[in-house]
Amino acid sequence: MTSTGRGTADATTVLTDDGVRLWAARSGHGDQPLVLCHGGPGLWDMFGGLADSLADLATLIRWDQRGCGRSERCAGPWTTERFVADLDAVRRHFGLERTALLGHSWGARLALSYTLAHPERVSALVYVAGTGIGPNRDWWPGYRANLAARLAEHPARAARFAELDARDDLTDEELRESAALQWSADFADRDRALEHARALTDPWFGINGACNRALGAETERLRGTPQLHAACAALDVPVLIVDGARDIRPRTAVDSLERALPRVRRVTFEDAGHLPWVEEPEGFRAAVAGLTGGNGGTGAPILGA
Repeated sequence: MTSTGRGTADATTVLTDDGVRLWAARSGHGDQPLVLCHGGPGLWDMFGGLADSLADLATLIRWDQRGCGRSERCAGPWTTERFVADLDAVRRHFGLERTALLGHSWGARLALSYTLAHPERVSALVYVAGTGIGPNRDWWPGYRANLAARLAEHPARAARFAELDARDDLTDEELRESAALQWSADFADRDRALEHARALTDPWFGINGACNRALGAETERLRGTPQLHAACAALDVPVLIVDGARDIRPRTAVDSLERALPRVRRVTFEDAGHLPWVEEPEGFRAAVAGLTGGNGGTGAPILGA
């Protein structure tokens, strides 16, 4: 079963410059720091199993984004700029002059945004299962079609999800059930997909819908601009892009980011979906461990040999 973060870790509270309290935790004993940015928006850190896997390679810093998970409930603001500032507060709290970042899904966009804003504070970026820098139309229609098709492989599961999705009066337990059903489509291993998805909901903190909607709308405005492409093209930080080939979000959406970055390597796992460290744990660990400081996989490893 997927570990979701109840292993040994030193939990703490990070105070942002506008007074919001963020949950954060440190674990691992590697020489290099690695800050993890979870997906969403509106979700929470689900990196427990990954943190355990990388514990000997890095000192792992995990955190829940504002208004989400174990962090203080607040009224926002829900902007990438604000979340970048929050991530910098996490960095300062742990006394990190520079750190590697690993972002997953929406968290990949956040980690990229932070790296573009503060490249001198980032030693390397691991960009996992993101959706690139192009407009949402590059991937959203394909994602919705693939989601429906993947759910339809299990008619009873699809019918139950449709029933819950049509209602606006769900109990907290029904919201949790609905999330697990939807997230089951994110796994390539169809026999274990629902098991993996249910593990992601344990513990369950609820989804921050206001955060999700606001950052989704912001993404629609900011992606696909010449300014974003130019900023990526000028980025002098090594980037590792990691994909699962069976992610229901079309992986072609990431091609424009790969082409723009001057120091980039890309690893694709053919039998993994949206959370490749769950379905390809050894390969994922090896990819991160081999992340290097140079273009094309040359240079000294940043996170281990």
